[in-house]
Amino acid sequence: MTTRMIILNGGSSAGKSGIVRCLQAVLPDPWLAFGVDSLIDAMPLKLRSSDDGIEFDADGGVNVGAGFRTLESAWAAGVVTMARSGARVIIDDVFLGGAAAQERWQTFVGDLDVLWVGVRCDSAVAEGREIARGDRVAGMAAKQAAVVHQGVAYDVEVDTTHTESLECARTIAAFVR
Repeated sequence: MTTRMIILNGGSSAGKSGIVRCLQAVLPDPWLAFGVDSLIDAMPLKLRSSDDGIEFDADGGVNVGAGFRTLESAWAAGVVTMARSGARVIIDDVFLGGAAAQERWQTFVGDLDVLWVGVRCDSAVAEGREIARGDRVAGMAAKQAAVVHQGVAYDVEVDTTHTESLECARTIAAFVR
């Protein structure tokens, strides 16, 4: 089988986006990249701060409602359809529900050849990145660092605490068929 999708999971500020850009550079074929942040940005403003959509708590917590889940499901189904139609796709996601989030993706990908990647980062390092970025709610990185990996099964894991994005991308690329 040929890998059609690479799904990266990690907490906020773990380094997923940098790895995605490096993967696009090191993989021999063109790969499209999609991230949960783009999905959130595409949602109507009324869903970005409501019980039905997605809410960001002052302490870094994230809550999602039924409206968010409906749009997330449609987005995931569309991305998987692109992969089934011949595109190679990289997903940058945050599995807030750990294993349950992976199970949602598995519902859509079915028998598609997917490379599951865990992107880990020490929570203190991720917090420093979060502060430097300035576009995240303080505390999000620390809250997500461990919980997003609970019960999730990976084909490969990388740790960006002391490893640069390019080296992580090369490690991941070695697993792509």
